[in-house]
Amino acid sequence: MQLRAEALEAHLAKSLAPLYVITSDEHLLALEAADKIRAYARSQGFSEREVLVADRYFDWSSLLAVSQSMSLFGDRKLIELRLPTGKPGKEGGQALQQFAALSASQPEAKDTLTLISLPKLDWATQKSVWATALQQSAVFIDIPLVERAQLANWIGQRLTAQGQSAEKIALDFMVERVEGNLLAAHQEIRKLGLLYPEGRLSAEQIQDAVLNVARYDVFKLSEAMLAGDVARLTRMLNGLKGEGEALPLILWAMAEEVRILLKLKLGTDEGRPLAMLLKEYRIWGPRERLVGPALSRLSTRILQNALADAGQIDRMIKGLRAKRFAGDAWDALLQLGLKIARH
Repeated sequence: MQLRAEALEAHLAKSLAPLYVITSDEHLLALEAADKIRAYARSQGFSEREVLVADRYFDWSSLLAVSQSMSLFGDRKLIELRLPTGKPGKEGGQALQQFAALSASQPEAKDTLTLISLPKLDWATQKSVWATALQQSAVFIDIPLVERAQLANWIGQRLTAQGQSAEKIALDFMVERVEGNLLAAHQEIRKLGLLYPEGRLSAEQIQDAVLNVARYDVFKLSEAMLAGDVARLTRMLNGLKGEGEALPLILWAMAEEVRILLKLKLGTDEGRPLAMLLKEYRIWGPRERLVGPALSRLSTRILQNALADAGQIDRMIKGLRAKRFAGDAWDALLQLGLKIARH
């Protein structure tokens, strides 16, 4: 049974299933969902709790043994299985299949309730036999990432939940300060609730209170480049520099984006449909929506020059002379990004 995280409270108020699975890379939201299940389980008499962490040395037979063992005091038991890698291996996959089959035979939680926590499963893992068994037998809660475009709305909803609100310019300011760090966003929202009374918050109040706690992802640079968001691109590169991110990784991510854009441009110039090319190069999500407008403003010549610039920056990173750039490698990376974003 697939269940949205927003519907979890309503589900728990009606019944308690014997098996729950939470899969997500959004650690805050996964933790909040797990906390709701734990709290409701305690209210229903599941006072004993046992936590299993499936690392590389984990004995998978212990999962079934723990679920079938009786509590010393006859208490109902909550079992938590955490699989940090999301890869149980052959033995673990078989154990999870068996465990899912046993849970499917119980309509409701009786003496034991099990909560399995997984990272976001990739497409191939989702189609595996053990993952399919869990999706069919458990209450399966797949929590997606909160993308940057959704973050302002997410912050607004959290403020509303604590009796506060803010205008769009203030929400956008918060997005810039907490991008890529949802836990920090949650902390800043809670801090606003402590500092100010309920009601509408001014942009000045939020600017005074909210710290710059953004965490930038190298692979989100492509979104800023494709969208032509110069301010975000500059901010992200400065942030990555401050965090000490490796220059070769950043260059690889930017150059790979340019290389894909050039392939798409050459393909469309040959008359091939863009939708077919996007599928061929496995481009989806936010990037899919940004690629079309980017290709319309970028010529083949610009993309070829940008790829040549990437080769020059690679020389700079290795300590060699680059004819096209006079500054350091960070400045050259910014110029490369601006070449794609500004045109």
